[in-house]
Order: sequence, then structure tokens, then C-alpha cells
Amino acid sequence: MTELKNTERELHYFRMRLLFIGVFVFLCFTALISRFVWLQIIKHNDYALLADENRIDIVPVVPNRGLILDRNGIILARNYSAYTLEITPSKIRMDLDVLIDQLAVLVDIQPKHRKRFRKLLEDSKSFESLPIRTRLTDEEVARFTAQRFRYPGVDIQARLFRQYPQGDSASHVIGYIGRISPKDAEIIDEMEDAANYNGTDYIGKEGLEKSYEKILHGNTGFEEVEVSAGGRAVRVLSRSAPTSGKNLILSVDIELQKIIEEAFGERRGALVAIEPETGDVLAFVSKPTYDPNLFVEGIDQQSWNELNTSEDKPLLNRPLTGAYPPGSTYKPFMALAALQLGKRTTTQAIADPGYFTFGNHTFKDDKPGGHGMVDMYRSIVQSCDTYYYMLANDLTVDVMHDFMAPFGFGQKTGIDLEHERTGLLPSTAWKRAAFKKPEQKRWVLGDTISLGIGQGQNTFTPLQMAHAVATLANNGVVMKPHLVKMTEDPQSRQRTLTVPKESYRIPLKQENIDFIKNAMVGVTKEGTSAKVFMNAEYVSGGKTGTAQVVGIKKGETYNAKRITARHVDHSLYIAFAPADKPKIALAIIVENGGFGSEAAAPIVRKALDYYLLGKRPQDKDSKEHVPVPKSQSDMALYRSDAEIKTPAEPDPGPKPGGETSGNKD
Repeated sequence: MTELKNTERELHYFRMRLLFIGVFVFLCFTALISRFVWLQIIKHNDYALLADENRIDIVPVVPNRGLILDRNGIILARNYSAYTLEITPSKIRMDLDVLIDQLAVLVDIQPKHRKRFRKLLEDSKSFESLPIRTRLTDEEVARFTAQRFRYPGVDIQARLFRQYPQGDSASHVIGYIGRISPKDAEIIDEMEDAANYNGTDYIGKEGLEKSYEKILHGNTGFEEVEVSAGGRAVRVLSRSAPTSGKNLILSVDIELQKIIEEAFGERRGALVAIEPETGDVLAFVSKPTYDPNLFVEGIDQQSWNELNTSEDKPLLNRPLTGAYPPGSTYKPFMALAALQLGKRTTTQAIADPGYFTFGNHTFKDDKPGGHGMVDMYRSIVQSCDTYYYMLANDLTVDVMHDFMAPFGFGQKTGIDLEHERTGLLPSTAWKRAAFKKPEQKRWVLGDTISLGIGQGQNTFTPLQMAHAVATLANNGVVMKPHLVKMTEDPQSRQRTLTVPKESYRIPLKQENIDFIKNAMVGVTKEGTSAKVFMNAEYVSGGKTGTAQVVGIKKGETYNAKRITARHVDHSLYIAFAPADKPKIALAIIVENGGFGSEAAAPIVRKALDYYLLGKRPQDKDSKEHVPVPKSQSDMALYRSDAEIKTPAEPDPGPKPGGETSGNKD
């Protein structure tokens, strides 16, 4: 039996399906249109920005670092461009060691390069590009470029490198730059201008490179670069040019610096020379030196071990952080204090028996039998210890402290280098603060006596001593010592002085200053450095000194031939010249150099001959010595000073029947 179809029902089902499909299609189109409106209208700006960011990179443009030049325009630190092979760890697609092995076929990669790269990798983030080889040759660049497509995450960058063309000369002044370490990065992140270091890989680590970092660095620019899907730069869309760092024009005369360094030879020590009228540091010598070029790309382990473990401590900035007793170079300042405070007159004389007794303690002069009748002039020229034992006892420790402090003794000078040491100018207040036990806090009067000849707790840096001499030469007008004379804008060439005016003035009577200067001239004419400055074409003032490295036991006599080389006395000298209008003042210490007239003064003579006359040493032998006198009668011309090493705990005072040796000039 044939079943008849229900046409109405079939039509109803068809219409329902058609309606469902129509509604579905409508909803789909509504969703599409809604999404289109959302993406193209409502969120247009947001997604347009994302699209631009996906195709545009903001690349920081690191500025040229400022140059460093000496006072005569000789370049001490400069930049040069070179190619670097760099690896971005997050982008490489093979084992790192395998990658480096393959790169070594194209580019010379030594084990030291691998070690340095590993060290950088430990201290960096995976998305940073790190150099595996710097300063590529043109041939190496060409070989790698031809094979670059094989090594994702490896590229060649053109970068600026720092170079110090004078090598190890003035290295403690200039310092060096190095790659930014994690510790450096933390410091930068806390800086207000942290964004200015985007893209920067290097920062000043020591010396002027560090203390003038912000001025030398400049301002970072940027480029908007269109990149392909593979991350390759296509074109530069816009550019904000960086501003180069300012140049530093130093007060240092690099030729004078070199002559002094050569005069030291292999000996250790320090010399600081200052122009009294301006505070310009003309020479800042610390021996031995080091080559700052070793540090720019990361020093190798062998070189670091040699520098860091050397007994000579080449990394030690001796003028800035070395603290030494001044010995008899302190005596002119003691004499000036006596005149200013009315404790002595220029003609007042004492009878020197060769010792000074305080209680049960005897302080010996170096000359047995003494110097006879000694006035202030002879006390400086012949360096009479007894005169200054008595004077120190009359002045007292606090009076000496208050008079000496304005000259910069035991005070930071404020020079434009970091980590300057304070030194020690003792006082009763210092002793109370420095020690815990009541018996140690008390100042013993016997401690005062040795201070008069630059012994006891007196310890000053060579920089402080030079600053004091410069202030004396400048008639009490204090100029802040500085290594950077001015900064220079590299575009406009506009220069700005760093120290435009005096700091303050010490109220001194001119007749007193003139007397002390004249007595120091006497030292070079008839005193302890007369033979060194014989036939000089200028008149200079000076004072020798010797600082004892080890103490001498009671009853013993100092004999340089019987002690080890590193226990020989330090040799000191202070000077200014020309005497009538000083253009240079300086202080020097030669560690374990012996008498001041034997080691220190000849170096000073060479420095003054060059700076005042333009004369270079004919004899390059830095070990030139003035003959040491053999007879006791000659000792008056060769008086030098000895300094008993300051003990870890203060001396509780003179012991009954004790003796103290005087300075050996």
C-alpha cells in the first residue's frame, strides 16, 4: 500500500531548517561584524601600536664617550671603531660549545676569548648580545658575513672601543672603563637617568673615568628601525641623535709625568706636583703603574694575578690612599706655627746638646753632641730635632692640630678622584674617639714630643703634603687641588673651569711666610739638598725627610746595610720653585729609598729642570744617587729624617730611662 507524503509537514520542516540556517548565518555575520568593529574601530589604536611594535624596533644609539687630554692637548684616552662578533644566547639554535667551535673555523677564537665569554655569560641576561671576539680583521668580517645565514643569534656589530695611547703612564689618574657588571647595573637602575644607559655596555671603573662618568658618557639617542619577520633591519624610520660626552682637559702635563715616572725607575713611591696659584695638579705619580688597556675588554686571569698579588702593589694609588709619616718635611710648618702663635722668634736660639729629656725619657737628636746654638733658620737648614722636640712640648698636641688642619694635613683635599684617604692628624679628641680602654683614651704628654719632627701618629698622604706645600708657597691662599682643569663641549668647544676660585685663606703674617720660605731656600743652598741643587738655573725652596719603616730597639743604631731592602727608610722631599714666585710645588716619597737627599731630591731636581727650563734628563739611569757622606762633619749637609712606625695600640707614654731616636738627616 503506497504511503502518501504529507506535503504541509515537509514544507514546515523545510521552512524551519531554512529559518535555523538563516538565523545561524545572521548570527555568524553579526559576530564577524561585531569583531570587525571591535578590532578596526574600538581597538584600532591599540592594535595599530602593537603592529608597529612588531615591525619597528626602538634601538638605543650609544653616544661617543668624551676624550681625556692633558693640559697641552695630548690625548690620554680616546675612542676607535671596530667590528665585534657577538652571540645572543636566547636566539641560538644549537649547543653553545658546538656553535663556538664552528665559529672558530671562520674567526680566530682563542681559549682566553672563550673564558672571557663564559664569564660575561654568567653575569648577563640571556637576551643580551655578548662579544666572543672583538676587533675583527676585514678578512674575518668577510668570512663570517658569507656564512651568517647558518648561525641565527650570531651577528657582527660595529662598536666604539676605548684606548689609552700613553699606556701605563698616569694610569692611576685616568683609570679605565670596563663592561657593566651586575653590581654596576643595580647602581644604574637606582639612578635618575638610568634610561640614559640603555644600550651602554661599558662604564668608568677607576680614576677620572669613574669620577667623571656622567660627564664623559653623554646622552643616549635612539633610532626607529623597521625590521623584517626574521628580525633583520630594513630601514631607519626616524632618528634622535645622541649627544657626545664632554671632553676632559686635565691640568696634568703628561711629559712631566713621564719624566718623573722614568726617574723613579723600578722604585716604588709617589709624587704630586701642584701649581700653587690655581691648584692645578701638574703631575700625579704612583709607582709602579699598570696598563689600563688590559681592563677595557676584561683582564685575563694571568695578568690579573700578576697585578693583584705583586708585592709592589701596582694597583695601589699611593698619592691618594698611601699614608706615610712626613718626617722632617713637617718642620717648616712647625716653625711657621711657632712664629704665628708667638712661641718663638726668628732670632731666638736654643743650646742643642744632642738630646731632649722629658721626665725619664730621652729623645735623641741624630747628631751626637748636638748642633750647638740653633736659631729657627738653622733648625730648618740643618734639620735640628732637638729644636722641634722642645717646640712641640711648648705648643701641645691640640694647638698643633688646630694650626695644621687648615693646611690640609689629616684632611681630605676634595680632589676629583674617589676613595681619597683622610690620613691622621692626631689630637686629644681623636684619641678619645679612637680607643675604648680609659687608659688608651688619655693623651700622654710624652706622645707630643715626637710629633714635632713628623713622627708619632702623624700619617699623611703625598697629596696632602703637596697640597700643604702649595698653600705655603701661595702665601696661605688655599686652592682646591684638581686633576681636571676644565670640561669641553665637543660641538661648541665651550670650556668650563672646574675650580674657578680659591677655597679660603689662612690668616698668616707675610713676614712669617717669607722667613720660612727663605729658610727652605737655605736648605737647597747650604743645607741637606745643597749638592743635589748645585748649579741649578733657578732658586728653589725645599726640605728633606726620612720616614723609618721599622722601629729601632733601645740601644741599637740604624744601619741600612744590615736590614732588608723593604725595611730601609722611606725618602721624602718637599719643594717649591722659583722661590720668588712659585709656579710649582711638590711632595715626593720614595719607598725604602733611604735619605731624602739621596733618593727623593734627585727626582725632584729632574722634575723642576724640565718644568721650569724644558731640560730633559741626559742620564736616563733612574738610580742616580748623591754620594752619602762618610764623615760625621758632613752629616749637617745630609740630614734626613727617620720615623718610628706607628704602633697598632698607642704608646702609653715615656718609660723611665727610655730613649727615642731622632730623625736621620
